[in-house]
Amino acid sequence: MAALVRLRLPTGEIASLHPGDLVGRLASAALPLDDERISEAHAMVSLRGGELVLLGLRGRFAVDGELRARATLRPGLVVSLARGLELRVEEVVLPTQVMALRGDHLPLQILPSTASLTLHPRPALHPRHVADADAWLWTTGESWRLRVGAAPARPLEVGEPFALGGHTFVATLAPVRSTAPTDLEAALAAPLTVIAHYDTVHICQGGVALLTLSGVAARLVSELVVFGGPVGWAVLAEEVWGPLDRMDLRRRLDTTLARLRAKLRTAGVRTDLIHSDGQGHVELLLLDGDRAEDRTG
Repeated sequence: MAALVRLRLPTGEIASLHPGDLVGRLASAALPLDDERISEAHAMVSLRGGELVLLGLRGRFAVDGELRARATLRPGLVVSLARGLELRVEEVVLPTQVMALRGDHLPLQILPSTASLTLHPRPALHPRHVADADAWLWTTGESWRLRVGAAPARPLEVGEPFALGGHTFVATLAPVRSTAPTDLEAALAAPLTVIAHYDTVHICQGGVALLTLSGVAARLVSELVVFGGPVGWAVLAEEVWGPLDRMDLRRRLDTTLARLRAKLRTAGVRTDLIHSDGQGHVELLLLDGDRAEDRTG
């Protein structure tokens, strides 16, 4: 059973959205809204802690007159994206298990409604369509599909492995918690594991990858893993971008940290994982039980 939420639009139509689906002005959004007040990628439906939530991306919304960046979706809830543009939650369907993927050098990750699998420099799963990926996976709502390279799409079955570029991957079912965590439960949740490959970083919890980073964000986190403690911002920035102008380095670092923390927040990872002490130092803040694996060598 796939997780989904059914929303009643102002027109009276019903839209069914799955985890990973976008609400926005783009025609490619799962729920496209032709309104200049709506951002291109305004919000996203996500499965968190056994509940479906609406996450603000490039836009916010209001619930009961209060601006929100996140709202748990329950029948009867009314979400106002703009004045006169309201979405009413008619039904929420939640599974007890969801489709996930694991493979060689790829930790277990829950599959979004559309995902792309790349192999280089290391296997990574992206929660969107990547045109030059090595394989693509998506759900039709009733089943899952897989397309490898230029081959025709085929069913993706639980427990049936598939080979790709010398690696083996297999779809499996991952359990979903039946209730959302309280603040205390969140604090006592399974420890985080940060696996740094330099070009990619996997942030895992309870054996499931919550977030995969690539590009500059992955390189920055990998450097923090290698340093193993607080490091001056300038030293960190030079390791990532090289010996540039000091003001340019600071601007790049601040921009990257802001985007990185936004990704952590969206993935449900505590944002203080990347910690700045206010005195010019940055570190990977690992709490009791958390660990970092340096695989950059």
